[in-house]
Amino acid sequence: MSTQPDLLYSEEEEALRAAVRDLLTDHCDAAAVIARVESDAPHDRSLWKALGDGMGLAGLLVPEERGGQGATHREAAVVLEELGRAVAPVPYLTSAVVATEALLACEDDGGLLAGLAAGRTIGALAVGLHTAPEAPFKTARLQDGTLHGELTGIADAAVADVLLVPADDGGLYAVRADAVTVTPQVSLDLTRPVATVLLRGARGVRLGAAEPAVRRALRAGAALLASEQLGVAEWALTETVRYLKERKQFNRPVGGFQSLKHRLAQLWLEVVGLRAAARNAADALATGQDADVAAAVAQACAAPVAVRAAEEALQLHGGIGMTWEHPAHLYLKRAKADSLAYGTAGAHRAALAGLVDLPTP
Repeated sequence: MSTQPDLLYSEEEEALRAAVRDLLTDHCDAAAVIARVESDAPHDRSLWKALGDGMGLAGLLVPEERGGQGATHREAAVVLEELGRAVAPVPYLTSAVVATEALLACEDDGGLLAGLAAGRTIGALAVGLHTAPEAPFKTARLQDGTLHGELTGIADAAVADVLLVPADDGGLYAVRADAVTVTPQVSLDLTRPVATVLLRGARGVRLGAAEPAVRRALRAGAALLASEQLGVAEWALTETVRYLKERKQFNRPVGGFQSLKHRLAQLWLEVVGLRAAARNAADALATGQDADVAAAVAQACAAPVAVRAAEEALQLHGGIGMTWEHPAHLYLKRAKADSLAYGTAGAHRAALAGLVDLPTP
């Protein structure tokens, strides 16, 4: 007999949240993120070292016997909420979740999991960030034992040490980043850059079958991305409420106007719904129960809410919200880019219809 999942945060999860938030408060303030995205090195390697090596968070999904923390997707989701709240420019989702899940699905991880779990190695799945869990994905061509081809839209490829490349022989190959050419692409979200990966006779180590590994990785990416989107939406709501309490017009707080109260109340309801969907997706991954359905529900809900929350924050901050110095634009760009990552909301609604046997007309 199945029981209803407990989606409330445990004491351990709240303690983890507090620790991550303290670290991000000290090392990932908005001004520093803005300055970093204006540079040629948008990724914050020192913050990544603190998260991965210092706190051991890069290995949450890796079993203890394989060098990780042996935690669950619920804990990883809490970390992603806080990273979303800070729009932290670190490859946590791409390396500690997506690449790690792909390796966990392989017969042989090639000794890479321990490095990823410690944060010493950064991995990236060489599948376009836009790819939904059930969608076809582009593969490299295996010829004379080497890999050839061009793969586009690869998130965090510029900072990866190893790329997990699906090939046309059905295998997933580990390829060193220095064996390929990585060319940055124009990215809306400057805190999570994408790139083109060009393989010209690159040698790789076959780890296992590509299809199940990629599907598992993309599903986990889509499901836990909802927690990052929740963090973005919560920041937008919290900061907007705070600003409207302080900003005065006609000698009274702007937040006291009834029309704005209604807008914020509606947004709060939507964020609460997103939290439930995101928590359910993380719990479903952790327990293995209806994970496909939970991931689709979470992504069908997450993108519209996160984008609307970020848009409301930008608008309700007035003129200051439109400036580069204010971080609102970082959140709007992250929300918009996330709305396309691992499948659009529409793609997930279509997938959900098939999963629950309610096909669209």
